[in-house]
Amino acid sequence: MMNIETIEEQIAELDNASFNKLRDWVLEFDQMKWDKQIEADSNAGKLDFLINAAFDEHQAGKTRKL
Repeated sequence: MMNIETIEEQIAELDNASFNKLRDWVLEFDQMKWDKQIEADSNAGKLDFLINAAFDEHQAGKTRKL
């Protein structure tokens, strides 16, 4: 596996089109990883506190219809 310094050097040598393609790929890859983490956290109940807080606010009359 390459070290980060080697990867950085190779990225710096890319032409604009190749850099743009890499940037788009990295952004999409990052979003995919984020989505998987959110799904895993949700399935594990780690986000239940958000649901509970929203429900409590609704019960307290602090919400409005959209």
